[in-house]
Amino acid sequence: MAKKKSNTKSGSNTIALNKRARHEYFIEDEIEAGLALQGWEVKALRQGKANIAESYVFLRDGEAYISGMSITPLQQASTHVVADPTRVRKLLMSRRELDNLFGRVNREGMTLTALSLYWSRSWAKLKIGVAKGKKLHDKRADVKERDWQREKSRVMKSGLR
Repeated sequence: MAKKKSNTKSGSNTIALNKRARHEYFIEDEIEAGLALQGWEVKALRQGKANIAESYVFLRDGEAYISGMSITPLQQASTHVVADPTRVRKLLMSRRELDNLFGRVNREGMTLTALSLYWSRSWAKLKIGVAKGKKLHDKRADVKERDWQREKSRVMKSGLR
């Protein structure tokens, strides 16, 4: 009897994370968006050469764009193209999602931030967070809560032995 091949791939689908976003903002909602990329950018993403730490999402003329996302070009893949690593890239979203985001940003004073960049099958996707900024005391409370959870799990672990 022959073995069946498993469809699971080794490795992670995540290309880049923005860890600072969850520290700086309260994330109210998360939305998935596609990216309009050039060929050399896709090859560089497959090698994990992306950074979204300094990026932000903005809305202009009824479309969503991401600025500040850096994709480092590969030397062998982009010899014939003039590569701009930090160009403004268009986000691919439905009209309903765009209208919803536009209303929330304008009415409620929310901001849009990039949370993670990952592969969904063969498509590069960007998770966008609809966020509200934290004050300094909110950040301190989060650190205190995280320390308490860590200490609590340490005590529970030692108590079980």
